[in-house]
Amino acid sequence: MSVLVCFHAHPDDEVFTTGGVMRLAADAGHRVVVVTATDGALGEFPEGLLDEYESLAQRRSRELEASTDALGASRLVSLGYPDSGMAGTPENENPDAFCNVDVDVAAERLAEVLREENADVVTIYDIHGGYGHPDHIQVHHVGVRAAELAGTPYVYEASTNRDQMKLLMEAQPEWTTEAQPPDIDSFGLPADELTTAVDVSSVISSKRAAMYAHSTQIGDFGPFLEMSTEQLVAVFGTEWFRRRGAPEGLSETALPL
Repeated sequence: MSVLVCFHAHPDDEVFTTGGVMRLAADAGHRVVVVTATDGALGEFPEGLLDEYESLAQRRSRELEASTDALGASRLVSLGYPDSGMAGTPENENPDAFCNVDVDVAAERLAEVLREENADVVTIYDIHGGYGHPDHIQVHHVGVRAAELAGTPYVYEASTNRDQMKLLMEAQPEWTTEAQPPDIDSFGLPADELTTAVDVSSVISSKRAAMYAHSTQIGDFGPFLEMSTEQLVAVFGTEWFRRRGAPEGLSETALPL
């Protein structure tokens, strides 16, 4: 049995880029651990959704439990840092926010988990954090350092295939009317910088179930929840990574588990 640790910024981030590899690893008998950096307390959510006296952080914690259960995780760890908010917002200035914490201090906390689990593989984000969110960028820096401290042999940067996304958006122009499209020229990584493409289409139902678990994040998942299976596979049926230390260029179809 190998151990896969997926390090993410907020509750719900685990679904987009690593939900499929988590489910595949769990189904193959490997141990899956999810670590989140923040409580996600600054996320947007539908008015009237929370119960009386319930905080967004409390609800998102329960949603994360349901999501990671659907994706096969055996352990869930929250580092509990305050959410930094989207880039350019006043919350970025909070000295306690995750984007401002000392990298070595946060990395040692993650490294403790990696050592406890004797992790074989840890996933983080690419250096841009996928789309420039301050917490996602910090996940990259903290994750790289934690793997060094713990001696974790394989570090995979979860990303998005920018070239594929361009083609998908050109083929589905209605998506840009249903949701705010990303700045595609700075979104994810170009295909020639990626090393690993994992086909997760066989577990797409688990990814959909995990999306539904995050009821507060309908703004993120809304355009995708009612997609046909064929459409969902086109968007989320492959998970993309860059393995640190490996030559660039797609050459892998699985993580080393």
